[in-house]
Amino acid sequence: MKLRATLIGFSAILMWSFLALFTAASGQVPPFQLSAICFAIGSLPGIVTFIVRPERLVLLRQPAKVWIIGIAGLFGYHFLYFTALRNAPAVEAGLIAYLWPLLIVVGSALLPGEKLRWYHVIGALLGLAGTILIVGRNGVDFDGAYAVGYGAAFLCAFTWSGYSLLTRRFDAVSTDVVTGFCLATSILSLLCHLALETTTWPNGAFEWLAVLGLGLFPVGAAFYAWDHGVKNGDIQILGAASYAAPLMSTLILTLFGFAEPSWRIAAACLLVTGGAVLAAQEMFRRRKGRVRPRGPSGPSEVRQPALGAQFGDAISKLANSKPGATVHPTRVKSPSDSAACHQSAGTTACGRSPLRISEPSTSVSGSLPSSARWRASGAPR
Repeated sequence: MKLRATLIGFSAILMWSFLALFTAASGQVPPFQLSAICFAIGSLPGIVTFIVRPERLVLLRQPAKVWIIGIAGLFGYHFLYFTALRNAPAVEAGLIAYLWPLLIVVGSALLPGEKLRWYHVIGALLGLAGTILIVGRNGVDFDGAYAVGYGAAFLCAFTWSGYSLLTRRFDAVSTDVVTGFCLATSILSLLCHLALETTTWPNGAFEWLAVLGLGLFPVGAAFYAWDHGVKNGDIQILGAASYAAPLMSTLILTLFGFAEPSWRIAAACLLVTGGAVLAAQEMFRRRKGRVRPRGPSGPSEVRQPALGAQFGDAISKLANSKPGATVHPTRVKSPSDSAACHQSAGTTACGRSPLRISEPSTSVSGSLPSSARWRASGAPR
């Protein structure tokens, strides 16, 4: 279940990898206008679901804090990101904004039931290093004149990481509520567009298709998938794996001719992939342990002695017992039954023996021969 939810969350990262491609293909549409259109498109699947299944509308009845966190996360992130790009160079602003995966990994230590390990932090730092290679390929120059933009970028990173971590605390809230977040973000983005930008519509069917792709995937389905992933999956792995988005985005842009291949891409690929694998090593170990548990000397194996051997040992014990003993047949217990054998007054009871020998007034000392016992070769202690 947790692995499945983590993979669903990772699908959001894959969809975000197409953000730059679709944005580049959408023409000269201003950012807030584009955000308003795309979030409106992203809310349509949820609206259709509510029309077809109106009983799900009750899922929108959530506490005010859920709505505040959700809308602040989606709209606040984009508002601060666009503000950062308006007031600082795109490279530096983008690098600062992409601190959010690292903040998610570190901040996850504050969540109930989560433990921050060294490999989570190292994995996230490797991913950040790979992102620096990609985003800062033409050099990085932080200038104090752009302090407002840098500040907005930092707030942007804190906003999205905070939204993701707080969403984890509301794991009982249905993902259907993301429809309301998208619709509210669309309306607020439209207000910002009307106040700050000049309207420019996509030119031609190709640009409209790019806008539609943005709304359906990176700015639509991705937020539903991310919500499910951070609520039910491994949030530390998702945080470290998020650094794959700028790398895959660059690879996609290169594939479609919007960027040139270079050694930086290969190096970033190694850093990001290595960081994600390092951060996910605990999940891989758990998965391997469920498929093929191993003990000190190899795979765990439980063997049942032959039925004839069990009866032979029991009859031998009966022959050595005192007169008056009675034999009560009982069922042969399965390997899943209790493995503990114990002796009580007048009874030798073993969860792995087909016969119970009892005496009215005396107890049988000793134990059954070793051949009548269940054996677990190499089983973990």
